[in-house]
Amino acid sequence: MIFIIFFLAAILVVTAAVYLNQLGDVISKKSSLSGAVVGTFLIAGATSLPELTTSLTAVYIDNPDIAVGNMLGSNVFNLLILASMDLIYRKKRFFQRINPNANLPSAWTGLAFLIILSLSLLFPVPIQFFNIGMEMYIIVLFYLFVMKYLTSDDDDGDHPLPAKDIPLPTAIKGFILAVVAVFISGSILSIAGDKMAEVTGMNASFVGSFLIAASTSLPELVSVLAAFKLANYNMAIGSILGSNLYNIKLLVLTDLLYQKGPILKSIQGTHIYLALLGIAMTLFFIYTLMRTRQVDRSWSSWNYIMPSLVVITLYFVISYRIFFL
Repeated sequence: MIFIIFFLAAILVVTAAVYLNQLGDVISKKSSLSGAVVGTFLIAGATSLPELTTSLTAVYIDNPDIAVGNMLGSNVFNLLILASMDLIYRKKRFFQRINPNANLPSAWTGLAFLIILSLSLLFPVPIQFFNIGMEMYIIVLFYLFVMKYLTSDDDDGDHPLPAKDIPLPTAIKGFILAVVAVFISGSILSIAGDKMAEVTGMNASFVGSFLIAASTSLPELVSVLAAFKLANYNMAIGSILGSNLYNIKLLVLTDLLYQKGPILKSIQGTHIYLALLGIAMTLFFIYTLMRTRQVDRSWSSWNYIMPSLVVITLYFVISYRIFFL
């Protein structure tokens, strides 16, 4: 029964998040709010809201492993989405059709975040303020420092997804209902995942890192597929890298609300594998983005696709490792 509840909650959270994205786009086009404001607080937050509600519920039920695993797992799953799309659409060679400078700042920032988290897991620092780990303060300060570089003049926002012809009042009501649906379904997803780990004996870290993370990352998959339909590959890559940055910022909020001390000191050691996996996958994507400047278009498909194949292999090897720890 618990598996059915988990499956239904996953379907609901994905469906609601997709509607959030679509309705947020309608509001951005038909309201007096600026596109930047709506994009930052509505659309960008829409695809990450499932991760937030799920992790906050995990904190409430005192399961920090699911809370942290969901955020880190969503990040690596998002990169898996990009690698899989690159493999499936390898004939398009979309990494050769983008402006790498538009996405490298986000990629480097995401890498820095993961390195900070990994070092905190490997070498815990006893210093904390208000039950929040020192690493979270470092992440916030680092983000504020690089934020001006992330507001680049790339064209990700120049090709938004087509807005549906929905009246503004209807879009606002629908957006609010979708937010409520995400909160409810995300909470059920987290509680069901906790029960699944308890009933089956599965590692809570695995449940949060892969099962729940995959479920809450499906809205990103929908956004990437929509961007691919528009042949807007910059937007596809930017949405994934942007979502990953958003998830790390939400992890800071999760630590703020966890009252039993720094949340990274309350989780299983297996999360270090997930953080290191995120670093490795991000490095491969940075390499892929950087080599587009000098790539030989006469390369074979295998030469082109090799980094994505390595990323996919790493994901499944590490997931197997965490499952059997």
